[in-house]
Amino acid sequence: MRLPGRLALLRSTPLAARPPGRVRTGRAAARRGFSRGRLGGTMAEEAKKRAAFAAVDKHVQNNQVLGIGSGSTIVHAVQRLAERVKEENLTIVCIPTSFQARQLILQNGLTLSDLDRNPELDVAIDGADEVDSDLNLIKGGGGCLTQEKIVAGFAKCFIVIADYRKKSDSLGEQWKNGVPIEVIPMAYVPVTKALTKKFGGVVELRMAVNKAGPVVTDNGNFILDWKFDKVHEWREVNSAIKMIPGVVETGLFIDMAQRVYFGMEDGSVSVREKPPC
Repeated sequence: MRLPGRLALLRSTPLAARPPGRVRTGRAAARRGFSRGRLGGTMAEEAKKRAAFAAVDKHVQNNQVLGIGSGSTIVHAVQRLAERVKEENLTIVCIPTSFQARQLILQNGLTLSDLDRNPELDVAIDGADEVDSDLNLIKGGGGCLTQEKIVAGFAKCFIVIADYRKKSDSLGEQWKNGVPIEVIPMAYVPVTKALTKKFGGVVELRMAVNKAGPVVTDNGNFILDWKFDKVHEWREVNSAIKMIPGVVETGLFIDMAQRVYFGMEDGSVSVREKPPC
């Protein structure tokens, strides 16, 4: 089959004979990879990296105790933290929010501690499944919501990092998997009934992918995903859910985050914030 002139030329020209293009290195290459999703992984992954690096560069200082969150975005934050510790000879102590976070801290040669030894934290950095315009969060897609909320709650400053897909005006706009709720295993059926009766929507017991049966948290509990069907007054709903016997914690993080960094599709980093930390 004959191809049009330009296509025929491109197809028949060996790669080595084509006109040399501009070779991009450093930040220029990163920007190009971000915009086209070729270098450094997918566009969303590059966005996560940009948000994570921006947050670590802005908020981490020498002699701090840091809370290290969980999830895919945190991998980039720990990577940047390890680079800065090595390059700047920083003294940093890290408190993990999960088994994954603990492993990341150790694998990157950072100092591991816990809340027994360091009950007060300077900064906690974590991801989110969704962030609304008031900086309310849904977290817990990875099942670590209870530890994440404990660490964030005892930090002087809670910083969130995410990509553009997590940025919403209202909770539920982007995230369709509901609000995670950690429950004592023996109570998951009555808690399910209480949630649907009080708040509507659909409640599902989260099932494991590579094992038979439900997901079991680091604390030995189950996760219910409440898929709400309307916008609620989240502060009131969060308090009411936590009063249900058997509920350990919710994935609603209300009025906790001071600043959120979003890696955007165009290669920029967008910031939503409350008064500076």
